[in-house]
Amino acid sequence: MSLLKALGTISSMTLLSRILGYVRDALIARVFGAGLATDAFWVAFKIPNFLRRLFAEGAFSQAFVPIMGEYKNRQGEGELHDLLDYVSGMLALVLFLVTLLGVLAAPYVIYVSAPGFIKSPDKFNLTVDLLRITFPYILFISLTGFAGGILNTFGRFAVPAFTPVLLNLSFIAFVLWLTPYFDPPAKALAWAVFTGGVLQLALQVPFLMRLRMLPRFKLNFRHAGVRRVLRQMVPALFGVSVGQISLLLNVIFASFLVTGSVSWLYYADRLMEFPAGMLGVALGTILLPSLSKHYANKSGSEYSALLDWGLRLTFLLTVPAAVGLAILAMPLITTLFMHGAFSNADALATRAALMAYSGGLLGLILVKVLAPAFYARQNIRTPVKVAVVALVITQLLNLVFIGPLAHAGLALATALGSCLNAGLLYYQLRRHAIHQPQPGWGSFLGKLLVAVLLMAAALWFAAGEPQRWVMASATVRVLWLVGVVTLGAGVYFAALWLMGFRLRDFARYEATGKPIEKAG
Repeated sequence: MSLLKALGTISSMTLLSRILGYVRDALIARVFGAGLATDAFWVAFKIPNFLRRLFAEGAFSQAFVPIMGEYKNRQGEGELHDLLDYVSGMLALVLFLVTLLGVLAAPYVIYVSAPGFIKSPDKFNLTVDLLRITFPYILFISLTGFAGGILNTFGRFAVPAFTPVLLNLSFIAFVLWLTPYFDPPAKALAWAVFTGGVLQLALQVPFLMRLRMLPRFKLNFRHAGVRRVLRQMVPALFGVSVGQISLLLNVIFASFLVTGSVSWLYYADRLMEFPAGMLGVALGTILLPSLSKHYANKSGSEYSALLDWGLRLTFLLTVPAAVGLAILAMPLITTLFMHGAFSNADALATRAALMAYSGGLLGLILVKVLAPAFYARQNIRTPVKVAVVALVITQLLNLVFIGPLAHAGLALATALGSCLNAGLLYYQLRRHAIHQPQPGWGSFLGKLLVAVLLMAAALWFAAGEPQRWVMASATVRVLWLVGVVTLGAGVYFAALWLMGFRLRDFARYEATGKPIEKAG
């Protein structure tokens, strides 16, 4: 299987999801603006979404996928089915208890996660009501993530990558057609989250059945595989999710700032998630099963070469994306969000946050590539230590920057923390001789820098003054933005091509997804 093709598949599905996500956010911005209702909803949504990343896409997947890959490559079908049955039973039980506790203790959760809301009883009570509706999302989406981990291990990347589309479609349907039936209207957004979670889980079932890998929920905490997953998962709960913890702490800080701060950070983060999802999540998804296979087969040279491939792709695609986000911050925000209740002041405030966030995009995506290099080796301790250091430094930077820069200071602290996290992870990889850089990195980075500078110049002149985007009509903005982005991408890839870059140079094949043969 071509990993480049798999990356293209996941990225294209993620692109579809992100496009619908921006349609979703544009509709929410148009209908609700950036005020009390949206601040309440984004807090109520961010908490289960954070737990989803913690359990499903964070610690659990990093702990479970390497062990599942080991069972798949070394054990028989019966042992693999036992592992899936017992791990699914353990996960479902834990998630049910967490969901029940979250619904019952919703006021206390808001006291902790958004203490600044206490001074506004209307905002606080609305957030509690919305959280009780959105919290079951953690149950549905974490089981969806578990199912996606199984499918990814068997090389079925498209379905898990397509799944987030259903959540965005749920949002769009509720905002467009069902909002008038809810009082207050913000409850429509909460029920969209609940419905989207159910739909995403339901989509996975037929594909698991086709693989004959549909888990039967059983409990056996003494099973060796379950105990290994738990041992790996407990410390990884913090280590692999440091970025999400930082974002959650940002909400706490932002809750003390002026109304709208939470929403401005959210909209900027949404634009950051576009390249982070298309590149970082996609690379991490395809690298973890393959790295786990090489580690199980004791193939250190292939392990290092695969990681090097992932790092080069990260630089090749992320550096221009980060520069583009910074230069095109105002064009992107005005085109996607500046409609209806979303004002010029909201656009300027969101722009400041996005420009700060963009400085950490490379670090953010590198973490998604470098962390699996440790977890595939079932090494939890090293990334946890790195995560603790990065999180502490990030919060200290929050205290330094929040005074002079307000919400943009929180974004800048997060960006610098991501870069620190990535730098420390890479240092540890080199220190333990896990990654040996392949020849040609100096020439590669030099040519990349030339192409990025040419692209930046083209974007700067084509975009013009930010105020022109504020005054332009919606149609002109869209056409103008498409033209500017096309020009920038054309200049970048043309420069790379003239300097000798070819797509075939990044082709790489991995053998995954083969049918399981019974051992013995």
